[in-house]
Amino acid sequence: MSTSAQIGVTGLAVMGRNLARNFARNGYTVAVHNRTVARTNALMEEFGHEGEFVATETAKEFVAALERPRRLMIMVKAGEPTDTVIQEFAPLLEPGDMIIDGGNAHFADTRRRERALREQGIHFVGTGVSGGEEGALHGPSIMPGGSKESYESLGPMLEKISAKANDGAPCVTHVGPDGAGHFVKMVHNGIEYADMQLIGEAYQLLRDVAGYSPAQIADIFRTWNTGRLDSYLIEITAEVLSHVDAATGKPFVDIVEDRAEQKGTGRWTVQIALDLGVPVSGIAEAVFARSLSGHADLRAASRGLAGPKATQLGEAAAFADRVEQALYASKIVSYTQGFHEITAGSTEYDWNIDLGAVASIWRGGCIIRAAFLDRIRAAYDARPDLPSLLSDETFAQEIAAAQDDWREVLVAATRQGVPTPGFSAALAYYDALRAERLPAALTQGQRDFFGAHTYRRTDREGSFHTLWGGDRSEVEA
Repeated sequence: MSTSAQIGVTGLAVMGRNLARNFARNGYTVAVHNRTVARTNALMEEFGHEGEFVATETAKEFVAALERPRRLMIMVKAGEPTDTVIQEFAPLLEPGDMIIDGGNAHFADTRRRERALREQGIHFVGTGVSGGEEGALHGPSIMPGGSKESYESLGPMLEKISAKANDGAPCVTHVGPDGAGHFVKMVHNGIEYADMQLIGEAYQLLRDVAGYSPAQIADIFRTWNTGRLDSYLIEITAEVLSHVDAATGKPFVDIVEDRAEQKGTGRWTVQIALDLGVPVSGIAEAVFARSLSGHADLRAASRGLAGPKATQLGEAAAFADRVEQALYASKIVSYTQGFHEITAGSTEYDWNIDLGAVASIWRGGCIIRAAFLDRIRAAYDARPDLPSLLSDETFAQEIAAAQDDWREVLVAATRQGVPTPGFSAALAYYDALRAERLPAALTQGQRDFFGAHTYRRTDREGSFHTLWGGDRSEVEA
């Protein structure tokens, strides 16, 4: 077999198959392999005409089909299946070759794999891919980590198959070493969870408080999508809300069980934020909201709990405008928290991630692509050391202008008994940041009382402890 393929893809489920097709459509010769040969044959029969493919049946044939340095892309389930594939192929590779993991791997696994393969001289490129099956075929947002050397070889190919932003820039960048790419993809998914939860709360407020029908709310979302909320998620929300179930004639959202599932990346985002000491309360509430939706027995047992008496709402259109303000302000907070976590991870693992570049590659292809990412990119490009998106003058001014409506929406939600954990957490985060004093002083006093954990004073340096029994004198710790 000739070594003619410039890249190989193993794992030909929907994402792997579509990425292989994307490479072939862009002029690359692609070796394809799957544990079940029938999938390889099916790809060749259905899509073999789209470009140059080299179909292989065994691991040795697959590796032999690749030109040096070999670029081998794994598209299998995260966890043990990925380790199994690596163990199968790594012995067949040579120094300088690369294994690219395009699955939703935990970044800690990616760091472990990268270290092990580096000892063999093999480059391991943990690569976040966002955009779903359509993105994989037509152009995803791609977040590769790994060595600079691997990106010099692989980068031009990824740039060619990636989504392109409105200015033509490819939605891919070398994020950083070892697990940086999968870390950024993880946070991307965490922001996605928050974004979807906020949109869901806006929908429920418009329906349960303002009295709009799903079709009317779809029209509201279409209007919002022409302004500052212009984004993929707002666009598809309008499509989902306007869809009518053919079997019943009811709105589609009324025949879908209200139980949202999750694959785990949002949960990872919260877990790692806790490890890093980064507050991502909006993302956390989105994860918890999905979890709560799945506890059917608990919800059923709570149906009889008392709620507030219904109150009269003012003019519905005005309320919808206030919900738009609340949604936009809360969205800014979600991105603020996500970029804070990326900053903390970059510092902890010495990745030196360019936040402006991250915002840039999220402008196209990915699920959270949105018009205002252009402005996030500009903010970080102008001030790479920007401590928070809320420190950017433009975003700060927009939230200041939105906050009265934001607060009014939460008042209405509370009065009507509509749960808004995302909106509420976002506003609490905003208020906590702007507060001159927080009750943490009392918390630290309590900790010193029961555990002698010490505290710091506002008027002088050092750590102190109060002897809470007797005369309660203070001693320097």
